[in-house]
Amino acid sequence: MLKEETHGCKNLALGMYVHVPFCSTTCDFCAFYQEKPSKKGIEKYFTALQAELVRFPPDRRIGTVFIGGGTPGILQPNDLARLCELIARFDLVKGAEWSIELAPSEITPEKLAVLAAGGVNRISLGVQTFEQKFMDVLGRKHPVEKTFRAYEWIREAGFRSVNLDLLFGAPGQSLTDWEEDLERAVSLQPDHISTYCLTFEEDTAMYLRLSNGKAKIDPEREARFYEFAWGYLPSHGFAQYEVSNYSLAGHACRHNLNTWSMNEWLGYGPSACSQFQGVRRKNLPDIEKWSAGMLGSKDPQFVEVEHLESTDLARDALLFGLRMNQGVNLHEIGRKFSIPFTSFSGISKFLDRLVDEGLALSDGHFSYRLTQSGRMLADAVAKEIPPLQSQ
Repeated sequence: MLKEETHGCKNLALGMYVHVPFCSTTCDFCAFYQEKPSKKGIEKYFTALQAELVRFPPDRRIGTVFIGGGTPGILQPNDLARLCELIARFDLVKGAEWSIELAPSEITPEKLAVLAAGGVNRISLGVQTFEQKFMDVLGRKHPVEKTFRAYEWIREAGFRSVNLDLLFGAPGQSLTDWEEDLERAVSLQPDHISTYCLTFEEDTAMYLRLSNGKAKIDPEREARFYEFAWGYLPSHGFAQYEVSNYSLAGHACRHNLNTWSMNEWLGYGPSACSQFQGVRRKNLPDIEKWSAGMLGSKDPQFVEVEHLESTDLARDALLFGLRMNQGVNLHEIGRKFSIPFTSFSGISKFLDRLVDEGLALSDGHFSYRLTQSGRMLADAVAKEIPPLQSQ
């Protein structure tokens, strides 16, 4: 097993992810684990969450917190305060980024006041689209007007940073429709915009439509949507720093950057993932089994456990790094994970071929970044990158 001191994370602030699994309805595209909220279920969640925090406490200061779901905003103000109190018991660095995902339909000024008082300073608002007909296609149940009202309340509450999550590629959506969504998003003047292509995940209503021929995957159309955003958002002041993410200066999501760099984070709640002290694991995606494990006398079970070598972390840092506009430096990755540079010889030759093909750029000092054409093929590039060579 890879020890903490060997992969360069000992002195780095830790990330914390907390999963709130409750949703009142399931969107047609969503494959995340979720449960219908109930008083009994919420109480069971908090009891087990507190036990998990005791069992697996952070070993150092926390640099970023991200509360995701599910729909965390479905919790009532007293429960949101309770959640913040559980997190705030730990040692957070000064100015730590503390994010929460919120759905427009669940936001109230009272909830926002509780979150701000509890320490949250970044809101990620699940907009998806500003066009009502595509909201209906995606199975989003609230009217678009609630999005604008929620955004106004968020700004009035004074949060330091606000992200808008947008989704493109809905059945029937045209490039003009996508342009209008981006125009509306920019007009609100958020600090960060995330743009994601609709994916057809198994066990979702959208996947069933695909299987029945009522929807189709069109890579060429998706490419046009990507390329339009890559040009439009930077021209309006939002610097692209990753394939799907754009921000104003100083507002890139630090929690995601920590994750993509293969630093450490601890995940809490059913289905939450952790990467800590050389182990990557995923909690059981079942609130009953997860809570029983955390409250029992034996060690809890995990649905996935992977013991990582330094080469595993280095390779993942490379794969995620190539999705970043700044790219990667092979020397820096080698130093971070204590891997001799000669282990990267096959990878450097592969990346040099991408440069020759116009899919990547290099400064000649083993720094590489994908071109726009290369970023369009980022997933394919990741599959083709050779393994690190053993010594």
